[in-house]
Amino acid sequence: MACIRASGLRKAFGGTVALDGVDLTIGEGRIVGLIGPNGAGKSTLLNAILGLTSYEGTLEVLGRDPWRERDSLMRDVCFIADVAVLPRWMRVSQAIDYVAGVHPRFDRAKADAFIAKTTIKRKSRVKELSKGMVTQLHLALVMAIDAQLLVLDEPTLGLDILFRKQFYDALLNDYFNGGRTIVVTTHQVEEVEHVLTDVVFIDRGRIALSCSMEDFESRYTEVEVLPSQIVSARVFGPLNERTSFGRTVMLFEGSDRAQLTAFGETRTPSIADLFVAVMGRETPVAERLAA
Repeated sequence: MACIRASGLRKAFGGTVALDGVDLTIGEGRIVGLIGPNGAGKSTLLNAILGLTSYEGTLEVLGRDPWRERDSLMRDVCFIADVAVLPRWMRVSQAIDYVAGVHPRFDRAKADAFIAKTTIKRKSRVKELSKGMVTQLHLALVMAIDAQLLVLDEPTLGLDILFRKQFYDALLNDYFNGGRTIVVTTHQVEEVEHVLTDVVFIDRGRIALSCSMEDFESRYTEVEVLPSQIVSARVFGPLNERTSFGRTVMLFEGSDRAQLTAFGETRTPSIADLFVAVMGRETPVAERLAA
């Protein structure tokens, strides 16, 4: 079943079109990376999914219209923004009490267990915590809610690499159970690549690529081409060509990897490399990539 289904989704702010006919389906139990440059429409799409902005077209989230049925939807959805919204005067214990009082699916014992794994003290005020600790607290509160959909918008922005790794380890090991769906946006693509089941590229309000990681790994091949094979490799029509440490690297779509080995060392590209290749093309690629 689909957790999120959008068809012809459009949103404009005056003369600026933020979403331009988005068609997207996200299945239940998936971890989806929503990747795009600044101003691509990521935040507007998330706001539509969360019922925070109106839109044209159709959108269903967990079988509901998020704009018309937001109160009902929020019982099954959690959200972590790039900026913590916990009141700075509030103590950790008060934050737990507050969430327990407003959300019917909050499990206090789970929150206590998550916080026990950190150095956060229950008597501390939010303003006394480091940014990493605030993120840990926020995550603990969210992971203690039995939500079907978790939306993360740049959740580790500004955190050091240790906290970022701990965040995603906790997300994967302590929260995701195969029945929940997670949508995450981040500019640190390489740090979430190992947890994703699907990847979506958005650019100028349109979906440029949407595929599972299984399809990604079988569909795209990167080749560090031998100098003597550059001309021959170009015949296969690479999506992208770049130079890395003096060597020519080409990225291919849909080509037989066994044939490509004749040109040099082959590997699966990173999401970041494919993102650069797709976003660097001058013509729309959505129709071709969705084929």
